[in-house]
This record gives sequence, C-alpha cells and structure tokens, in this order.
Amino acid sequence: MLNIKKLNSISPVYHGILNSADYNVTSEADNPDAILVRSADMHGMEINDNLLCVGRAGAGVNNIPLDDMADHGVVVFNSPGANANAVKELVLAALLLASRKISDGIEWCKTLQPGETSIEKQVEAGKKQFIGPELAGKTLGVIGLGAIGLQVANAGVALGMDVLGYDPYISVDHAWRLSRSVKHAMNLGEVIEKSDYITLHVPLMDSNRNMIDASAISRMRRSAALLNFSRGGLVNVEDVKEALEKGDLRVYATDFPEESLIGVKNVILTPHLGASTPESEDNCVRMVAKQMDDYIKYGSIVNSCNYPNCPLEKPAMPRIAILHKNVPNVIGAITQQMSSEGLNIENMTNQSRGAYAYTVLDVDAKPSYMLRDKLQALDTVYRVRLLMP
Repeated sequence: MLNIKKLNSISPVYHGILNSADYNVTSEADNPDAILVRSADMHGMEINDNLLCVGRAGAGVNNIPLDDMADHGVVVFNSPGANANAVKELVLAALLLASRKISDGIEWCKTLQPGETSIEKQVEAGKKQFIGPELAGKTLGVIGLGAIGLQVANAGVALGMDVLGYDPYISVDHAWRLSRSVKHAMNLGEVIEKSDYITLHVPLMDSNRNMIDASAISRMRRSAALLNFSRGGLVNVEDVKEALEKGDLRVYATDFPEESLIGVKNVILTPHLGASTPESEDNCVRMVAKQMDDYIKYGSIVNSCNYPNCPLEKPAMPRIAILHKNVPNVIGAITQQMSSEGLNIENMTNQSRGAYAYTVLDVDAKPSYMLRDKLQALDTVYRVRLLMP
C-alpha cells in the first residue's frame, strides 16, 4: 500500500479513484509516495527518495518547485480545464459588472433611507447615474484560447457579441470546439485595437509578464474594459491605474486584488474566486487523482508540468519506466544494459520536454532488480520503475 500525503484539505471525491486497497491517503505521512496539494507552498520542502509524484488539484503550479522535483525523478501533475466552467462563469459576471455599473448600483441602494421622498422616487431619480452599455453587438477580444478562453469565447458568441480570438498555440482539440463565429485575430495588436472588452486567458511566464502595459493600453479604445482572470502578473497595475485616471481605460476587472488597486475608481476586484465552486474543486481532485493513479500503476503521464506527456494503457507485459536527462546517448546506454540482461524490447516510447525526458520499455520477460539498479546508477537517469502487468 502506498502513502499519499494531503497538504491541504482536499475534496473526498478522490476516494473513488485512490481506493483504500491500494492507497493510504492521509495528512500525516512522513515519507509519502505521492502528494496531493492545492495551494500549500512546497518550496523548501525536503523531497524524500520514494516520492513518485505530486498532484496539484488546480491549474497553477507556482507553489511547487518543478525543476527540483524533476531532478529527483518526481512527476508533477496539475488539472488544467477542470475549473474552466467555474472561471468562465465568473468572467461572464465580470463582463456584466464592467458594463452596467451593477456594483455601484448595489452600494448606492444600501444608502437609501425612507423620508420625505419615497424609496421608489429616489430610485427613479438616481438610477440614471448607473447607465451602462449592453454586451450584444460589442466586440469581445479573447487572448488565449485554452480550456477557459475557449469557453469564454463561445459564451460571448451566445451573448450576441462579436468575438475576436487570438492564440498562436491553440491546440487542434480546442480549435475543433471553438465556435465558427469566433473571428481569428492574426496578432495581439489586432485584439487590443479592435475590442470593446479584452479578457486574458494565458499562463504567466517571464516572456509575457506585464504584457498589458502603458504601450498596450495606448492602443486600446478609450471605452475599453480590461478583464484579467488568469494571473495578476500579466497586467502592469500602475499603468492601468494611470490609464483609468486619465480616462484612457474605462474599467479594469480582476480576480487578483493588490494593495494599490483597493478603492480605485472603476476597478472591480473579486477575491480570487475563479475556481471557488464545489463542482470545480471536485473536478480538479478527480482529474489529478486519475492522473496520479495511472502514473503509479501504468507509468502513464498526462498533464505533467515538468516531464513530457506520455499517455499509456495498462501494460500487457513487464514495463520499465525511466525518467532521465534529455541529452545525447542516454537511449544507447539504456538499451546496452537491456542487452546485457538478455531482454528483448517489444515496444519503446521516448518523449522529451526541455531538459527532461521519459523512456518506457515494454519487454518480453520480467526484469531483475539488478537491472533496475544498474539503470538507476547511470548519471543521466533520475528514476527507474519496474511495472508488472
């Protein structure tokens, strides 16, 4: 039985996948074989030798030291798309909030007091200050057409908006699922210049940090609303504040409050609610638990954040799974050891991702633990596992 340590409170739906016959899921394991985590900071944690994988029940993994894990032969999984519907719904709410001044209207209603003028007359006299445009017929620019951006774009079409989408890395699967009414933008500038509402749905990387800055805002329509429900670092908030003050930007709505944004006029803040639904949390846990179970039992890697994807079925014969450096001559060194053992390779899969690679060998006879130890001793190899059918 393997020990899986929970670093956060995790939805109990994992019980249906990580069953008690194979796994002991607990918050107390000292040397876990796997870890389930949500937001707990794993930087600086000691990585024990028998740790096989980490499952992040969510999309962001900046709380996990990916390279350190990879160097210890630990595969890190996340659950992209499991919270897509939850985030999409919040983005749709933000579109409405950014248009109709709903939040301001709600706060104003709280100040109403009965007196010489009835509440009804106060409402009729005061409501004109909260006039805002409809969404139908406006242009929605969606930057990033992954699991969330795809749903936002399609929802925009359903709302009667003209939708302009930009994603140079869109997957074939997402392209098939995108509404035919979504127009394809050729570059980022086209989205920025032509949209009434701009919504960001891209991962945060060093290359796109502060991608929305003063220069980008200067190309937007003065009536534009900017929505950021992806990652806070994508937007230069000081440039946004200046643009709002000058009237160069109408509204900024984000799920990532910062001190400098508190109380700023025409800024709509939500407290990182994107995935905060019970359905989303359950979906994330189910997805990552399935990925962990398939990796532990079969060596299959799906939605890894530090090793290449390598989806595999249950082995029909003995399987050797090797996590290693992505450098020349590794495969030759591995197959040489196989030959010395007298094993015949029936199937071989090799995938790489940056500095890391994964090789899976299905062989015609049960490998010895001595072979495993020889392979593990190679200075290019991080971890070797023997998996039986």
